[in-house]
Amino acid sequence: MESKLIAHTLLLVLLLSFLSSAYAQHGQPDLLRAVLTPFKIQADGKLNEPVWQRAPRISNFTQRELSEGKPASEKTEVAVLYDRKNLYIGVWCYDSRPDLITARKMQRDFRWNGDDNFEIIIDTYHNHRDGYLFVTNPNGARADALILNNGQHFNKSWNGVWNVRTSRSKEGWFAEFIIPFSSLKFKKRKRQVWGINFERNIRRKHEQVMWQGWSRDAELEQVKNAGVLTGLENLEEVNLVELKPYALAGVQNESGLKAKTNVNFGGDINYLITPALKLNITANTDFAQVESDRNQINLSRFSLYYPEKREFFLEGKDYFDFGLGRKIQPFYSRRIGLDAEGNSVPILGGVRIMGKTGHSTLGGMSIQTAKSDTKPSANFSVLRWKQDLGRESTVGLLGVGKFEKDHANGVIGGDFLYSTSHFFEDKTLVTGGAYAQSFSPDSAGSSGSAQRLFVSYPSDFVEFDASWERSSKNFTPETGFLRRTNYQKYYAELQFNPRPAMFPFLRRLVFKPIDFDYYFNDQTGRLISFDTEFRPLGFSTKSGERFEFNVQRSAENLDENFEIHDGFVIPAGEYWFTHYEIQLSTFSGRPFFGFVSVNWGDFFNGQRNEISGMLIWRVNRHISLSYSSEYNYIKLPSGHFTASQQSGRIEYALTPDLFGLFFGQWNDEDQEVSINFRLNWIPKPGTGVYLVLNQSYDTVGTRMQMTNTMVLSKFIWRFTI
Repeated sequence: MESKLIAHTLLLVLLLSFLSSAYAQHGQPDLLRAVLTPFKIQADGKLNEPVWQRAPRISNFTQRELSEGKPASEKTEVAVLYDRKNLYIGVWCYDSRPDLITARKMQRDFRWNGDDNFEIIIDTYHNHRDGYLFVTNPNGARADALILNNGQHFNKSWNGVWNVRTSRSKEGWFAEFIIPFSSLKFKKRKRQVWGINFERNIRRKHEQVMWQGWSRDAELEQVKNAGVLTGLENLEEVNLVELKPYALAGVQNESGLKAKTNVNFGGDINYLITPALKLNITANTDFAQVESDRNQINLSRFSLYYPEKREFFLEGKDYFDFGLGRKIQPFYSRRIGLDAEGNSVPILGGVRIMGKTGHSTLGGMSIQTAKSDTKPSANFSVLRWKQDLGRESTVGLLGVGKFEKDHANGVIGGDFLYSTSHFFEDKTLVTGGAYAQSFSPDSAGSSGSAQRLFVSYPSDFVEFDASWERSSKNFTPETGFLRRTNYQKYYAELQFNPRPAMFPFLRRLVFKPIDFDYYFNDQTGRLISFDTEFRPLGFSTKSGERFEFNVQRSAENLDENFEIHDGFVIPAGEYWFTHYEIQLSTFSGRPFFGFVSVNWGDFFNGQRNEISGMLIWRVNRHISLSYSSEYNYIKLPSGHFTASQQSGRIEYALTPDLFGLFFGQWNDEDQEVSINFRLNWIPKPGTGVYLVLNQSYDTVGTRMQMTNTMVLSKFIWRFTI
């Protein structure tokens, strides 16, 4: 039944494609020439050097939102210069009402969706699929990301070594990007031809303008729609050796134990084997400056997923992604250097290679961890290779290994991705699959497999996704992540997003007739769980608000009794239940905004009411306050209980290079308050000074009791040879 439903739904999507087709628009000129400058550029964001005034500029920006295809309401110009070491990009964001410019963020890696901003994407290989994204706002805040496969992989955790300066006047705001060639990877050739594209967001108008490819069926991250950057000639071959040593000193005091001091040294060596292939050697790797994990409430039978936050692993995570999806990950970097409770396991060192040569993308890593109280010394290795096929498709292989003294575990697999942006008049269609096999030579019956097939059709008017995946009983990726085992799953989602002109205050409506996940036992075929969601009404307004009402139907088949909370047991059996949900969010570009979700209805053999939300107050460009909460009230035949958590954040930024946060959280399961304070100073790009305080309090009883204190400072330098 499910396969017929997916087939009929796909047929409907293809039919609708003919009725809602659009082109990824291009305007003229679509070529920008970079100019070699013999003069030193004073990076102050004022763009007043004569060389900037003489450089050729482009200004043909077109609206993507709110009025697709119409000229930009405010003038924007861009010019590009370069010298032996750097690429300079000058941006003129003229504004008829500079007093209404929205810019409330300043720190590194800021979330740019609520501010006026300017975004640049550069495709240095000119392969129409991969790129570097650079973002700033009128305050000079910096953010960046690596883009792979036209936005299918979007790594915001990449931190390139670059800078930007901004200025304001009665004419608008202006930006000057300084991007060292050593931070980019590109082919060795006399004349470089790169892809490049630009996007500007004017928040008070909810206006988004782009240089090229302004179709609503596209995004800036779809590099295939970029224009062309020429004029870069005789760039020096980058043979950069980068040294990044660190020093750390701190003290830790656990309740009832003697305080311990911690002094540590280590660092990284980075070498560009070619301009496109990077070798990294790390020794005594440390992650003391990483933000604490957010608490999560788990009222299910399955494992929780915690995202990676350590910069070392985040920097190259896209090189090791594999096509089995999020719930089946043969490689999950949090298995390295962390135990099951999230405690640190010392990393002695390792080696990593990442980059691109020709049409091949390569990622390899081998890390050795030290022996700890709970873990033996182990080696974790992963090798990933992908080959470009045509303009947008790939095929790849993966190998993952974990090696201990008396035990080994490995996974090998292959995946493919077919992608085209010319499906029914420049629509995008993506389909692919993956297969992986695990093995442990020293354990009987430990060999198992996992598979996945999927198809995705994203567009502005209609969105469709479907997939099938399987994880066999004996599939055991010990360096990976499995939310469930021994299952098969069918998934499909269909959503319509019309933009009715009859409602002038609405940006678009959202209707979702189909969204289901059907899990069943891989061996017996019995139902494990089923979740479906029907959205009869959802919408977003032109002022930035969002609303949705959902009807949800779920099923859980328990083979054994399930203790959902201390002292509360749900008997084995099959349960079907219905619940309802309302979500509302306000526009994030305002100083005060928020999100709330209310869910109520049946839950196993009882009832569950859940309310969660977040409030954020951006006091000014220096200070932001936020509070989030989740509260669950569960009523069962045996009684009732609550599961709740609260957290608060204070983010502060004195300058774009001096910022930090104060993060506190509590939940009623651990009955513990945990506080994380961080201060980060960037004297120059690539370096860092950190001050970190972690504090916890036991809240059981009549008063809080301090249980653990850690204070440390860390210094990271950067030298180039």
